[in-house]
Amino acid sequence: MSNIGPMVQMIALYAIPIIFAITFHEAAHGYVAKYFGDDTAHREGRISLNPLRHIDPIGTIALPLAILIIDKLAGLNSPLFGWAKPVPVNFNNLRNPKRNMLWVAAAGPGANLLMSMGWGAVLVFAQYLPFNIYTKPMVGMAVMGIQINVMLIALNLIPLPPLDGGRIVTSLLPIALARRFAKIEPFGIPVLLLLLFAPSPLGLPPVLSHTIVHAASVLSNLIFYFFGIR
Repeated sequence: MSNIGPMVQMIALYAIPIIFAITFHEAAHGYVAKYFGDDTAHREGRISLNPLRHIDPIGTIALPLAILIIDKLAGLNSPLFGWAKPVPVNFNNLRNPKRNMLWVAAAGPGANLLMSMGWGAVLVFAQYLPFNIYTKPMVGMAVMGIQINVMLIALNLIPLPPLDGGRIVTSLLPIALARRFAKIEPFGIPVLLLLLFAPSPLGLPPVLSHTIVHAASVLSNLIFYFFGIR
């Protein structure tokens, strides 16, 4: 019972940064796709900062919540994994499908990078405020916001379709290789889950999870350094 209070506080601090991170990520994909000629997301109302248009009950709420609770109870440090409703993009409608695909895919992680910097600014602002009952949760939420966004950047840039990193790789490969590489997409998520959570030999942590957590830690430290946060 003693763990319930801190766990509820942790979930409350994570909720807003997660919702904002996913909402901006998906809206950015749709906005950039529209800029390059595909208005599919716009016509379906997905270029929106309304979280309800992007939330997936399982991927946005249930799975991240389960990971947070299990990590808290077991003392683990797993990468936060989840997804939103994918923004519909018809790459054939882009003015230059292969080249523009790179920018559409990169828009999501780019939005998360901007948001992590935004949370860094909030953290600096909170530290200059007089200490009161609002500043402590503000600091906690800002730190969580940075951590969540850098984790999403590290996760989404894995070069595996249908992740953003996989689409970036597809856009950079020669056409023949790109078509072969794109055929991996139906198996991408099951392979990703296996690499993320299946234990490695000798009882070591999953290599991909460890790599993502390390990459996110490096990026968050760079953001802290940029803002002079210690």
